[in-house]
Amino acid sequence: MSEDDTPIGPTGRPYRGFPTPPKLDGHGPARIISLCNQKGGVGKTTTTINLAASLASYGRRVLAVDFDPQGALSAGLGIQTHDIPTIYDLLLDGKRDPHEVIVRTRVEGLDVIPANIDLSAAEVHLVNEVAREQTLARALRRVAGEYDVILVDCQPSLGLLTVNALTASHGVLIPLECEFFALRGVAMLIETIDKVRDRLNPSIELDGVLATMYDARTLHSREVLERVVDAFGDDVLETVIGRTVKFPDASVSGMPITEFAPEHAAAQAYLRLARELVARGAVA
Repeated sequence: MSEDDTPIGPTGRPYRGFPTPPKLDGHGPARIISLCNQKGGVGKTTTTINLAASLASYGRRVLAVDFDPQGALSAGLGIQTHDIPTIYDLLLDGKRDPHEVIVRTRVEGLDVIPANIDLSAAEVHLVNEVAREQTLARALRRVAGEYDVILVDCQPSLGLLTVNALTASHGVLIPLECEFFALRGVAMLIETIDKVRDRLNPSIELDGVLATMYDARTLHSREVLERVVDAFGDDVLETVIGRTVKFPDASVSGMPITEFAPEHAAAQAYLRLARELVARGAVA
């Protein structure tokens, strides 16, 4: 196919196919990526679950960290979080072995550190800690050598937990709903990332802005995506995640969409996202 025949994707750029990632000779050390947006309901947890499963399907060892007191990531992967150690226990007890908290999922190559409502008390307990912003980084450092990528599903706020996630991370992925009000808070998030880079974690990078809940049939979705590309340019990923009822169906089943409906366009979009992040160098 010549360049002139390449279809134009939703972001207004040629819609390329990204190659299947090569197999890895070994695993680790992990690159830590936070999925972050202080607005709720933009697809952070859905993206964490399905990107993690997609990367695992390409032979990557993935650890997903549920860093939201709502525990939606854990629930979405079918993990019962009552009466088991969680990320909260790791944050409060620096001597606890992270391996005691890690749970294997039914997806080969994908492990989870779960969370539950206890995590909502963590900010209060961490306030008086020395180097409180680095508590998560210290915990993850002990297992980073065993994984290729660690994905942290942040809560929808810019509080101390999110700052902990950004301080621990090499990169940030911003899921952004294709809806006008979703755009408004992103400047504040970018400002927070800049502050963390300046004061706590000089190596943190923006790995990309991921457009989610896109509906090509509506002018509103198309206009918002156009504005996102105008604002962020090449930081906007070429892969765009469409709106579909299959996501809640998959969550109820406790499965990633790549296993629940592998042939569905949404599953293929997340596999493409995994390939794009490998092609961009965000994941090994």
